[in-house]
Amino acid sequence: MAKKRMIVTGGSGKVGHWVIKHLLEEGYDVVNVDVRAPAEALCRHLTTNLTDLGQVIDAFSPHSTGNRAPYAGVIHMAAIPRPQMHPNTEVWRVNTMSTYNVLEACGLLGIRKVVLGSSESSYGICFANEFFEPKYLPVDEAHPQLPEDTYGLSKVVNETTAAMFHRRDGTQILSYRIGNVLAPADHEQVKARFDHPEDRLRILWSYIDSRDLAIACRLGIERDNLGCEPLILAADDTSSNLPSRELIKRFLPGVKHFRAPLPERKALIANDRAKEVLGWRQRYHLL
Repeated sequence: MAKKRMIVTGGSGKVGHWVIKHLLEEGYDVVNVDVRAPAEALCRHLTTNLTDLGQVIDAFSPHSTGNRAPYAGVIHMAAIPRPQMHPNTEVWRVNTMSTYNVLEACGLLGIRKVVLGSSESSYGICFANEFFEPKYLPVDEAHPQLPEDTYGLSKVVNETTAAMFHRRDGTQILSYRIGNVLAPADHEQVKARFDHPEDRLRILWSYIDSRDLAIACRLGIERDNLGCEPLILAADDTSSNLPSRELIKRFLPGVKHFRAPLPERKALIANDRAKEVLGWRQRYHLL
């Protein structure tokens, strides 16, 4: 029986590496589509400028790899991953154009399922000029997205772009609002800063292990009839050793509206919808 095929964009990056590794372990035939080659070659790689629609269509066409079997889906993780790495106009151009081109190519080529890498940064708290508290806790998908930075804005626009392509082409598109991604080697570094909880205030102490994110990416392609919606992908617990209520008392005293209990180290960003839609469960914990 032939292996199912999958495209991962940005497979040369931190998240993409773990997504590809997991897919290969699950028996997928994977193609990495990225502007640069990976440090460790795990699968076939196509060097592609994702802001050029022609290159994306060519890379996503089965003939580019000599295998005409259709793709099960695309996991689009390629992006400039944060602001202040490039001029704002370049962050905007790369992040919005690459997503538009990926979804356009999928529509033209009949690739019916896509997972997009969105971000918790779309809520605006992370990179705001002046810190502001969330409207309520835990933050969920319905919480207002209020970015003050180009990176967060690009993620909001990409989610809107996804909705348009779903309406036009019927493509199943899930936009993952991803918490702070920790590779296995990052855990000890975070734990070493437990005495400084203020370090991670702007991400509301969220995190997700790269392996858990990879599993969610696979499930987002394997599940059927999911439509188009954003899903928060974050851990069940915080990246602090303090109780959640203590963090709120010290750093978020103005929040008075709570939509769910927050016992012990319960996360301040809710992943309930991802569990419901994907059947996903966290496997890898910081503590």
